Amino acid sequence: MVALSVSLKKSVTLFHALSDETRLALLEQLIEGEQCVCELTDAMKATQSRLSFHLKVLKDAGFIRDRREGRWMYYSIDPDAVEELETVVNTLKLVAKSAVSANRCC
Repeated sequence: MVALSVSLKKSVTLFHALSDETRLALLEQLIEGEQCVCELTDAMKATQSRLSFHLKVLKDAGFIRDRREGRWMYYSIDPDAVEELETVVNTLKLVAKSAVSANRCC
């Protein structure tokens, strides 16, 4: 079996962050580049408090970075987390391709 080069715990964190429609929509919005939280609330048609939870989950997973400018927070996608996710997916693809369909029951 091929070992994951990203820890199991980190993989769970990455996939959990992607398991919500709002968080996926936030990432899709951030594909356009860094955005202020006020821009995100307008684009998502959501309150800042609602988005704060989802932004924190994405940040804790490493998917996004934030920076403060004055009283505003700006968010952007962290390419390192995307590479980690790509590593996990590529490893799973390798495992799936090398899996032997052996009859293991009885």
